Amino acid sequence: MSFERLAPEQHDTLDDVPEPAENPRLIGHGEIATTLASAYKAGKLPHALMLCGPAGIGKATLAFHLAHHVLKHPDARLAPETLAVPDPASGLFRQVAMGAHPSVLHLTRPMNDRTKAFKSVVTVDEIRKVGQFLSMTSHDGGYRVVIVDPADDMNTNAANALLKNLEEPPARTVFILVVHAPGSLLPTIRSRCQVLRLAPLEEHDLMTVLATIGQASPDDAAQRTALAERAGGSARAAILLTQYGGLEIAAALEKLVSAGRMDIASAHRLAETVAGRDQAIPFATFNRHALELLSDAASSSAVAGNLARAKSLSDTWQDAQRAISETETYNLDKKQHALTMIDRLNSAMRM
Repeated sequence: MSFERLAPEQHDTLDDVPEPAENPRLIGHGEIATTLASAYKAGKLPHALMLCGPAGIGKATLAFHLAHHVLKHPDARLAPETLAVPDPASGLFRQVAMGAHPSVLHLTRPMNDRTKAFKSVVTVDEIRKVGQFLSMTSHDGGYRVVIVDPADDMNTNAANALLKNLEEPPARTVFILVVHAPGSLLPTIRSRCQVLRLAPLEEHDLMTVLATIGQASPDDAAQRTALAERAGGSARAAILLTQYGGLEIAAALEKLVSAGRMDIASAHRLAETVAGRDQAIPFATFNRHALELLSDAASSSAVAGNLARAKSLSDTWQDAQRAISETETYNLDKKQHALTMIDRLNSAMRM
């Protein structure tokens, strides 16, 4: 199903899938949405919110729905007790979606003007836009909304710059930090935010998201359940698994990792598949699943009481995360990265 793309392209944009800023439907998270609407109506909306949970479950969509709500109802006392549903035909919706509303600042990974690729971090220059944004008077005396998405991607300088803004927040301003892993942020940032934890989507809600954006889901009930489990309640993960070869990539990686001896030919085939030209999404899927395998194995070892193995796997996860970041930052050879990652996982799992 095609639709009119309004939002600027992001580092993780998927074809024919609405960006959070242009998504009129929020599926799931009803209790938290109502809590936020009630807090706004009562004049008790925190100046900084941290929406935490796995990637792809709707955190950023909720952030933009809250922004839409406070802009549509500048007098909080007259606002409804549930979040307003954005009207795609309205000027407000289109302005917010296009990144053109003067009261909404959306900060994410910027484009590298030299390479024409998105940077791997939210830079300090992006966060510095907050100062200029807040120095301007709100056009109608209403709220101003700063959305950092995802805040996990801020580098150290960016995080410190944001902290200064959070320490002395202006009136009628709300910062919304979209966060996949709260532990990755400075404790001083976390302490200045109200943390709201969003749960992974239930199977029914996950399939509803897929249907809403015209993405096919399995006809068989058992296959739908299996997809929901493998996707971890993430709509984005489900789309990547079903539409971008993610299931095949995951199965191939798991087979290689579980083998007693490295299958060199199969490793090269998988590396070539995910590292080819215009294969950014399969490459990201490969990396994400590699990290998931390490994380799951570390957790299982810890639960079983094998703390030494858990520590080793955790260290390997850190090394793998660093390698992914360096490959993106310095545009290193992706096939060699994939082969090294497969070897790293194979060695780690045999311990």
